[in-house]
Amino acid sequence: MEINRTKEKLNRKETVFGCFVRYPDPALVEMVACMGWDFVVLESEHGSLDLRTCENMVRSAKRWGVTPIVRVTTNSQSIILRFLETGAQGIIVPQVNSQEEAKRAVQSVEKSSRVLTSSYDEKGTVNPVVVLYIETVKAVSELTEILEVDGIDVINVGRTDLSQSLGFPGQPGHPEIQKTLDTILTSMHQSNIGLGIMASGIQAAQYWKSRGACYITVNLENLLKYSVKHYLDVVRG
Repeated sequence: MEINRTKEKLNRKETVFGCFVRYPDPALVEMVACMGWDFVVLESEHGSLDLRTCENMVRSAKRWGVTPIVRVTTNSQSIILRFLETGAQGIIVPQVNSQEEAKRAVQSVEKSSRVLTSSYDEKGTVNPVVVLYIETVKAVSELTEILEVDGIDVINVGRTDLSQSLGFPGQPGHPEIQKTLDTILTSMHQSNIGLGIMASGIQAAQYWKSRGACYITVNLENLLKYSVKHYLDVVRG
C-alpha cells in the first residue's frame, strides 16, 4: 500500500509543514521536496498547472517521500478525480461555505478514491488528505455545521480572502479579523479536525503552532524573498 505520511502524522495529531509551489515545474518540486517538507502543495487554483505536468510534479515529490497535495479550482468531482488520477495524495478544495458544500467535497474525494482503488491492486489503495478552505464570512457563520462532516482532515483558514470578505482587505491584523480568528479557533479546538493556516515566516509559523495549528504552509516565494534578502544584506555589508 502506498504510504501517505502526511495523513499518518495528522492522524497522530502531529504538526505537518508544507510548501506551496505555484510554478508548473517538476524539477522545482524535486528541489523543494528534497529539503525535508512533509508535503508540497501543487497550485491549480491560482496557477497554470495542467494534468500532465501535475503528474510529473507528483512523481518528483513522491521520490523524496513527500506528500503531493493539489489545490483544485472548484468543488467538482470530475476535477478532483482527474487530479487524483495523477497520483496526488491530497486534495485542497477552496471556497467551502456551507455544510452541504463540505459534504459534496468529501463525497467527491471519497468517490474518486473508490474509483481509483478499484482500478488498481492493493498497492494502489488511495487514501487522500482532505483539506477544505474557509475564506468568507458565510463559511465562518456555518463553521460549526461544517465541522460535523465526517472525512475532513483539515480546515484551512484563508486569511487573505477572509479579510476581504470582512471588509478589511490587506489588513490581517485588524481587530475585527483577529476577533473572527479567535471565534474560528474556539470552534476548531472543540473538534477533532486539524487547523490549517498559511504562515509567511518562522515567527508566524511558531505563533500558529502555539495556537493549535497542525497543518502549516508557506509560499515558496516568501521563503526565497526573505532568504535572498538576508543573504544580500549580509554579503554587501
